[in-house]
Amino acid sequence: MTEAYIYDSVRTPRGKGRKDGSLHEVTSVRLSANVLDELATRNGLDGHAVEDVIWGNATQVMEQGGCLARTAVMASKLDESIPGLSINRFCASGMEAVNLAANQIRGGAGDGYIAGGVECMSRVPMGSDGAAVAVDPSVAMNEYFVPQGISADIIATEYGFSRDDVDAYAVESQKRAAAAWKDGRFDKSVFTVRDINGLPILDHDEYIREGTDMQSLGGLKAAFKDQGEVMPGFDQIALMKYPHLEKIEHVHTAGNSSGIVDGAAGILIGSKEFGEKWGLKPRARIRATAKIGNDPTIMLIGPVPATNKILTENGMSIGDIDLFEVNEAFSSVVLRFMQAFDVDHDVVNVNGGAIAMGHPLGASGAIIIGTLLDELERADKEVGLATLCVASGMGAATIIERV
Repeated sequence: MTEAYIYDSVRTPRGKGRKDGSLHEVTSVRLSANVLDELATRNGLDGHAVEDVIWGNATQVMEQGGCLARTAVMASKLDESIPGLSINRFCASGMEAVNLAANQIRGGAGDGYIAGGVECMSRVPMGSDGAAVAVDPSVAMNEYFVPQGISADIIATEYGFSRDDVDAYAVESQKRAAAAWKDGRFDKSVFTVRDINGLPILDHDEYIREGTDMQSLGGLKAAFKDQGEVMPGFDQIALMKYPHLEKIEHVHTAGNSSGIVDGAAGILIGSKEFGEKWGLKPRARIRATAKIGNDPTIMLIGPVPATNKILTENGMSIGDIDLFEVNEAFSSVVLRFMQAFDVDHDVVNVNGGAIAMGHPLGASGAIIIGTLLDELERADKEVGLATLCVASGMGAATIIERV
């Protein structure tokens, strides 16, 4: 079987996902094209350098509709002979793009790909696609649908995480992200987004709230309490499925949940022959990939079964992994992962995560793979695992190994 290697990884800074965010005026197509151009320029690619561009995004309407991947290719400096494939696995879209590209290479379908994803949440609001999983009664009622925030609170209730626990995790994420930026740990991957005149628009993750502490988080209102108890009464739906809980404890707030942001990321993946052709040195091997489906109500526990699956299928144990990137959709997601595998926080999300820097849905999977690669190199470690929870009850994972 042909091996699939990572040759490079880049991402944009993450802009606040609001109208006053720095990237709000940059379209999803343009942000994606910037990533493609950055990878091509950094690695001396020209012509039909890659077989395909596989691009993930979660809300595929308006400017993110159609085949965004192909549109981004046409808007970039890549040759028009390169096609594009848009995919959607919600929050794992960027990771699934990378995994799909790697497995295409392994199967002999081309020797080089660019894979990643984008989400401009200030321009294309989450949920604006009217997904049937949430609005079609024939699906939602049968599956006991609840919003993701309620799911995060179910996890906290089920596995015993208090408000202090989830707040403390969020404070640490902010501290780690701020320290990582000051230490230049993202310099290898993050590039400046510029306007058509070449002037800088954004060169840093602007969502970080340095100085966040337990006191400031403690004053925030539980974000999903009304949604659960008063408005549609989603708690009652959840308790019909999990009667042993008796009551849902609402502990998640805007401060211990992932931030709404704009951003894009891409990874250059190829065979050994691809690297030799373009004079590139591989940075890591994509050792394994996995995806699973799980209970769609509690939905966000996917990193645990996805990790169990990828380890089992590849004859590995949790002790074989040096570093972990677990997407910080909500604090309880990562706390449950560490609890399930008895993994120390010292090797999980060592540079912070989406609580501090934001979660651009379709890009996050590619972002955390790139962050993991950079940290493996910085810390001189060998093997890393990246994983995400996914809306409607799924999970995805990728194991990479430095070359």
